[in-house]
Amino acid sequence: MQSASMYIEKSFRLGTVDGRLYSSFIEHLGRAVYTGIYEPGHPEADEQGFRRDVLKLVRELGVDLVRYPGGNFLSGYRWTDGIGPPEERPRRLDLAWRTIESNRVGIDEFADWAKKAGVGVMGAVNMGTGTPQEAGDLLEYCNFPSGTAWSDLRIRNGHRDPHNIKVWCVGNEMDGPWQICHLNASDYGKKALETMKIMKWVDPSIELVVCGSATSKMPTYPEWDRIVLEHTYEAADYLSLHRYYENEGSDLDFLASFVDMDNFIHSVCAAADYVKALKRSKKTMMLSFDEWNVWYQKQLRLRDWEEAPPILEDRYSLLDALVFGGLGITLINNSDRVRIACLAQLVNVIAPIFTEKNGRAIRQTIYHPFRLLSRYGRGEALKPVVICPETETSHGGAPLLNACALYREEAGELCVFALNIADEELRLSLNGRSFGALAMEEHIALYGGDMNAVNTFDHPDAVQPRSLPVQAPADILELVLPARSWHVMRFKV
Repeated sequence: MQSASMYIEKSFRLGTVDGRLYSSFIEHLGRAVYTGIYEPGHPEADEQGFRRDVLKLVRELGVDLVRYPGGNFLSGYRWTDGIGPPEERPRRLDLAWRTIESNRVGIDEFADWAKKAGVGVMGAVNMGTGTPQEAGDLLEYCNFPSGTAWSDLRIRNGHRDPHNIKVWCVGNEMDGPWQICHLNASDYGKKALETMKIMKWVDPSIELVVCGSATSKMPTYPEWDRIVLEHTYEAADYLSLHRYYENEGSDLDFLASFVDMDNFIHSVCAAADYVKALKRSKKTMMLSFDEWNVWYQKQLRLRDWEEAPPILEDRYSLLDALVFGGLGITLINNSDRVRIACLAQLVNVIAPIFTEKNGRAIRQTIYHPFRLLSRYGRGEALKPVVICPETETSHGGAPLLNACALYREEAGELCVFALNIADEELRLSLNGRSFGALAMEEHIALYGGDMNAVNTFDHPDAVQPRSLPVQAPADILELVLPARSWHVMRFKV
C-alpha cells in the first residue's frame, strides 16, 4: 500500500468558488429537448409539456446556469423561428446534426422551463449565419422591459416580464471547421467585438463569453485564443474553453485526465495574461469552461433528417464517474480563474439524466459526483499541499491522489474531495492542524469491484455513492482510500 499526505491550511485561500461552476447545457441536439425536458403527452408532463420527473432530477442535481440553445446547433439557428404560436413555427433542416428541428421549444419556453427548474439561463447568439444586429435583437427581445418592437413582441407572445438573461456566449466553437460559417481567429474576433458592442449598448449589465479554443487538440490552439483576445479583451468578460475525455484503452490514462485539464486551463490563462500585458490592461480575463464531460466521440453516428433521433446517448460506467469526479476537483482547484463551467449536457445527450420516451427517467453514474460537488463544493477554495507518489501516463506524470479542499467559515465546515487513481489502496494522512481537531461528519465514497457497472432503467441504483465510517476527531486523520475511488469528506471545525 502506498501513502499520501495532504496538508490543509485555512489561511491558504485560493478564492470564493462561483456557484456558476456547477452549470450545465441544453442544446437542440438529439433527445436533449424533445423527449428530454419536453414531452407533451408524457404521464409526468405539466401544462406546458415539460417533464416533471426530469425537473425534479435537475433541481436535485443543483445546477446553477443552463447554457442554451447550443452548441453546434447555434451557428445555423434563426432564433425568431422559436417564438410566436407553436403551430405556426417553421420546421427546419438543422445542418449541424442533420436532423429536423420542429421549433416547438424556443427561448420563451426555455425561460419558462428554467424558472421551474430553479436555474438561470446562459444565452448564446449565432456567430455563424447570424449577424451582430440579430444578436442585439435577441437580447432586446429577452431583456428590454417594453416599448420597442422586439420587447413588445415578447409581451404579445405571453411574457410581460423580461427574461433578464445576464450571461451570453458570443457564438460557439468558431475555431472549428465543423462549425457552420467557421471563421478564422481574426475574422471572428472582429465580428465578436462588433456584436459585443451592440449587445452591451442594449443591456450594459450583461456578461459576455467570447469563444476560445474548442479543445486543446486544435491545431490553432493556443494562437486562436491570443488573436481573439487581442480583438476583444476589454469587451469580453470571459474566454471559453471546451474539452471532452474518453477512454482510449488505458484505464490509468483515463483516470489521469485531470492532468490534461489542468494543463489546458493553465495554458489558456497564460495566453490571456500575455494579452493582458500586451494591452497594459488592469483586467484579468476569467474563464468559462462551458463544455466539459466524458464523451465517447468515436461512437458518434448521425442519422439523417429525423426529428429528435437518439444520438450521442453515452451510457456512463463507474469508471466514467470516477474520471468525472477528478475533473470536478480540478475545476475547483482552478476556481480563481474558472468562474463558470458547464457540464455538457444535461439530459440524454452525453448527460447525467437519461429518459425513456413516454417512460422513466434515471440518474446516470456521473450524476452522483456532480450532485455532491454542487452541494458541498462551495465556499472558499483552499490551496492544500498534497505529497504523494506519481505514475507516468499519456498526460505526463500524474499524482496518485487528486484532491481539493473548501472552507465555509460561517458554517464552520470543511470539505475535502479526493480521487485515488491507483489500482490499490492508498493510505492518506490528512493534516488539518490549523483548524484544530477535525471532527468528521460524513465520508461518502464512490467505488466498486466492477469499473464497467452502469445504471439502467431496470437497475437504476447499480452505481451510487456509499457511506463509509467516520473517524474520531483528530488534528491528523489516518485514512485508507480504496483502490480507484472518489471521496467526499465533510468536517465540522
